[in-house]
Amino acid sequence: MIQRPWSPRVVLIGGPTASGKSALALALAEALGGIIINADSMQVYRDLRIITARPTPAEEARVPHRLYGHIDAQVNYSTGRWCVEAQAALREAEQAGRLPIVVGGTGLYFKALTHGLAAVPPIPPQVQAQVRARLQREGLAALHSELSERDPVLARRLMPGDRARITRALEVVLATGRSLAQWQREGTIPPLEPGRAVRIFLAVERAELYSRIDARFDAMLAADALAEVQALAARHLDSALPAMKAHGVPWLRRHLAGEIDLATAAGGAKRDTRRYTKRQATWFRHQLPDWPWIAPQLALDHIRRALEG
Repeated sequence: MIQRPWSPRVVLIGGPTASGKSALALALAEALGGIIINADSMQVYRDLRIITARPTPAEEARVPHRLYGHIDAQVNYSTGRWCVEAQAALREAEQAGRLPIVVGGTGLYFKALTHGLAAVPPIPPQVQAQVRARLQREGLAALHSELSERDPVLARRLMPGDRARITRALEVVLATGRSLAQWQREGTIPPLEPGRAVRIFLAVERAELYSRIDARFDAMLAADALAEVQALAARHLDSALPAMKAHGVPWLRRHLAGEIDLATAAGGAKRDTRRYTKRQATWFRHQLPDWPWIAPQLALDHIRRALEG
């Protein structure tokens, strides 16, 4: 490991699923004495090591890793909680004289870290339960229609099929009487000054990325992802929980229930993941437009030069 004086810098590595973010973070951490902090909303769940491509135990032993696999699948983990825990991990790195490397594909985590969070008060559990029940009973279109009446500006900004954001926006306006957009304008101070961070988005050519996605899912199956999903399904958790919607989980659950064969389940999971990477790229491009897009083979040198500069 190269010894170097501590500099109050942070490296933020975003990118689509299967773009090589974790491998880059590991190489950087080993070279510069770093600590890796997870910014993937699914890799926080302890029940889902294989199907979310979490770092292996051997990889975690090579350098310190934080915020991986520390949350039970029955928990609806929030961006706000991640921010609090990420701040603690950043302080830990600073006290240890290590370079913090925040890596993941959840763009909202990065935006909250560098731009702050909406100051939305906690939503009462009964409101969340009512909206979730209506989603199951009436469907997403009905919820989007009500949101259009109560919060037309925000409703127009959301895609009609964006279940997570539509339900969240409706919960907020029902619980507080105010639009989520209004709360966002009164956001909190960001935990990290953007100027302290070296930021990159890993840009992989689409055909190559799709090939990686397919190969990675096949490797997950070979590593017994099916047994992992079976153990999760045996807990009979609410299907609306985030962990139950991790890429591959719904398709493999359908296979385990005898509804479809494994080849169909694998094909559906790969297809969903490919579509998700398009949404990730679009989100970063519009929400974090100042992030440089760097090819994976150039990323390590780019980060090292930025840190030296």
